[in-house]
This record gives sequence, C-alpha cells and structure tokens, in this order.
Amino acid sequence: MDDLKLNNVQEHWQTFVSSAVSWAPRIITAVISALLIYLIGAWLIRLIKKLVRKAFQKRNMEPSLQQFLLNLINWGLNILLFIVVVTQLGVQTSAFVAMIGAAGLAVGLALQGSLTNFAGGILILLLKPFKIGDYISASADVAGTVQEIDVFHTKLITPQNQLIVIPNGEISNKSITNYTHLGMRKTWFNIGVSYNADLKQAKSILMDVIENNPLAYKDPAPQVVVTELGDSAVNLSIRVATSTENFWTMNEQLMIDCKAALDKAGIEIPYPQQDVHIYKQS
Repeated sequence: MDDLKLNNVQEHWQTFVSSAVSWAPRIITAVISALLIYLIGAWLIRLIKKLVRKAFQKRNMEPSLQQFLLNLINWGLNILLFIVVVTQLGVQTSAFVAMIGAAGLAVGLALQGSLTNFAGGILILLLKPFKIGDYISASADVAGTVQEIDVFHTKLITPQNQLIVIPNGEISNKSITNYTHLGMRKTWFNIGVSYNADLKQAKSILMDVIENNPLAYKDPAPQVVVTELGDSAVNLSIRVATSTENFWTMNEQLMIDCKAALDKAGIEIPYPQQDVHIYKQS
C-alpha cells in the first residue's frame, strides 16, 4: 500500500516537473517581455510628460491646470501600461476593463456636483475670463480680488479682507464683471448741484478739478455730463479713467476735491428735500 502511494507521488511529481520544464521557456519569455514593455513604457511616459509640460509652459497655461492635466495624463498612461503588461503575462484584461468602467460610473454618479465644478474650473482655466490678481464681481453679488483658481473652486479676497470660496460650476455659468482685465478703470459717480446753480460753471469747476489730478488720464478724455434732473438736484456724472492700481485713490481724491471746489464757488450740493404746501379752506 505504501509503495503504491509512493509511486503515485513520484508520477505526479514527474508530471509536474515535465509540465514546468515545458512551460518554463514560455513563462520566462513572457516575464522578460513584460519587464521590457514596462521599462520602455515607463520611459515613454516620462518623455511624453516632459514634452507635454513644455507645450503647456509655451502656451502660458495656468500652473494649477498644468499640474492637473499632467496628473490626469500620468494616471491614464500608467493604467494603459499596466493593462499591456498584464496582458503580456497572459492575464485576461476584460475583468480589469469592466472594473474600471464600473468604478468610473459609480464615481460619476456620486460626484455629479463636483464634476460640474470640475468642468467649470477647466473652462475658467482654459478660457481665462479672469486670472489671479484680477478684481471681479459675479452675479451673486460677490466681489473681490482673485487669490486662487483651482479645478473646483475660485477664492476671492474682498476689500474687507474676507475670504470667499465660490464653486466653479456656479461662477462659470453666470455673468462675470472683470474690472482689471483691461488695465484701466473709469470712475462713474454723480454729484448733485442745486437747481439755482449755473450748470456750465459747475461743469467747468469740476473739469478743472479733474485736470489738476495727477492720476487722471488725458486719454480717454474725462467727461462731466448732466445725467438727470432729479427730485432735489441736477446730477452731474464724473467719468475719468486711470490705471487699475490707482483707481480707488483717484476716486476718493476727486470726491473730496470736487466738493471742496463747489463749496468754494458757493454752489450748493443739496440733500433730498420735500416742499410742503398747506392750503387753508375758507
């Protein structure tokens, strides 16, 4: 009985050895081929990333978008290389493809809102309606200086030094006002003068104030325009251009100097008032 068991073990061992010897060249060849494919593929991935990075830098693409796209390319190429290597080893890749597809569907359904923000971030970074350092306002009554743009959110710093984080999906689907994109801003404020005032004289006084301001641009030419015959005053609109960085300084200087000049000339700046008429019945 023991001899029979020993003979069976020897037969199985010999069969295993024979199979191993016959399969060894194929396995060794497959492993070596897979290793060579991996090494060559890894080198090609590094080369492609280097070329793509240079192309991005040549186009002056935003750094955050550059890094995101490089990471996306890196992940895609590495997954492709992994599938090629395991295929060379004789592993069926249909299961991997199915798993990747199912995982992608699950992630897409779970992150619908985030994907909207992601798409909005890509559009902002590609189309560049604004950049870091620009002062913008969105239709959601939010305004501030752009501090950071990533693929999901845009961060603004308000004049009150508050941080506002806006989802890119929201900001990309609504109107945006970029105050600094053109490198120049124009004041647009009204000063009301009394109905008794000489409007030509008032306009001349205000124009002198503008011309004496060192921050005011001569081109485009400044304007003082009568815009409205209001309830209590005649409104004169001050329209003066200056550089973006000097806008707030010039705007304040003009308001102070215009009031001082009108006060000096005896031209009243009236406040809202009402005339009350009393009728007495006999």
